[in-house]
Amino acid sequence: MTRLKMGMIGGGLGSFIGDVHRKAAGLDGMISLVCGAFSSTEEKSIASAKAIGIPKSRAYGSYQQMIKAEAKLPEDERMDFVAIVTPNHMHFPPAKMALEHGFHVICDKPLSLNMEEAIELEKIVQSTGKVFALTHNYTGYPMVKQAKAMIAKGDLGTIRKINVQYLQGWLSSAVEKTDHKQAAWRVDPKRSGIGGALGDIGTHAENLVEYISGIHINELAADLTAFGEGRTLDDDGNILLRFENGAKGTMTFSQIATGEENGLAIKIYGTKGSVDWHQENPNELVVKWLNQPKQTYTPGGNGGYPEASEYVRIPAGHPEGYLEGFATIYRSFAKELNHVKQGNSPSSLPDFPTVQDGVRGMNFIYKAVESSSNNASWVTLKS
Repeated sequence: MTRLKMGMIGGGLGSFIGDVHRKAAGLDGMISLVCGAFSSTEEKSIASAKAIGIPKSRAYGSYQQMIKAEAKLPEDERMDFVAIVTPNHMHFPPAKMALEHGFHVICDKPLSLNMEEAIELEKIVQSTGKVFALTHNYTGYPMVKQAKAMIAKGDLGTIRKINVQYLQGWLSSAVEKTDHKQAAWRVDPKRSGIGGALGDIGTHAENLVEYISGIHINELAADLTAFGEGRTLDDDGNILLRFENGAKGTMTFSQIATGEENGLAIKIYGTKGSVDWHQENPNELVVKWLNQPKQTYTPGGNGGYPEASEYVRIPAGHPEGYLEGFATIYRSFAKELNHVKQGNSPSSLPDFPTVQDGVRGMNFIYKAVESSSNNASWVTLKS
C-alpha cells in the first residue's frame, strides 16, 4: 500500500483534538502529515508546524491558501487528503473546497453547522467521487465491532430494546466564562449549531446505536434542557427512540452530570441474548444469553469474532482505547483511499462513518430540537 500524505486544517498548538488526530493517523504507519493550515493566522500556523516538524514552506495561513497551493504541486508531492479538526462552523467550507479541488476528506463530527450544509456536502461527495470519512471514533473499538458482528449474524435474535447513555460532567460549572476555549465554542450557536451536548455527544450515541445494531432510528421524542445559567444550547437531554424494525429504546446524554468523565455505554437486547459495552472499560463486551451463562469477550481473547480481531493491534490483556479507535478509522480510510487510487470505484459500504452517516446525524439533531420545542412530541426521521 502507498503511504498517504495528509494535510490538516485546524489542530494547532494547544488543540487537544488536533494532537489526537495526528497520533491516530500515524499509528499504523500508513499516513504521513505533510502540511497544514493549523490556525487562523499564518504566524500561529507556522509556529504549530515548526513544533510538530512540518517545514515552513508547507505551513499555510488559511485553508484556502493551502488547498490552492497543494493542488498546484506534482501528484507525488501534494497531499492526498485533508483532515478537518475545527469547530463545527468550520467543517463545511474547507470540506467543500477540498473536494472540489480533487482532495479526499476526513472530518470531525458533527458533519456541519446546519442541515443545508450537510445536504450540499453529501451531493458534492457524490458528484466528485471522493472518499469522505467522519470521525465517530467509538465505532473503531474492537469490542464495538464484535457486538456489531454478533447482531449482524443473528446471534442475539431479533433486536427489541436499545438503551444508550453518554454522561459527562465537565460543563457542570460555567467554565465557558473562563479561558476555556473548548467550552466557549461549544455553547455558542454561531460556532456549534443548534445542538449543544446534543450535537457534541448525542450524535456519538446516535451513531453508535445505528452502527452496532444495523437498525435506523425511525421516530424520537426529545426533552432537551440548558441547565447552565445563560446558556442557549442544551447541556442535557433525554430521548425516547422507536426503530424501523419495531424495537424501542432510550437515550440519555449530559455534560452537567457532575462527577462523570466519559460515560458512554450501550445495551442492546434481542430475543436470544444481549450485549453490554462501556467506553470507560472498552476491552470487555458482556454478552448475556436466554438459556446460557453470560460471557465476557475481550480483544484478542478466545472466541473473538474475526470482524473484531482484525482491528486488535497488541496481545490480549493489553488495553486499547481512545487513540486506537481513532486510528482504526484512519486505517480503514487509508485502505479505501488506496483502493480508489488504484482506479477502483469507492466501496458501497466502507468500514468507517460516511457523509451519509453525517447527514443522518444532522437530521437527528434537528429532529430532536424540533421535538423538544414541541413538548417532546414524536417526530419522524428521514430514512
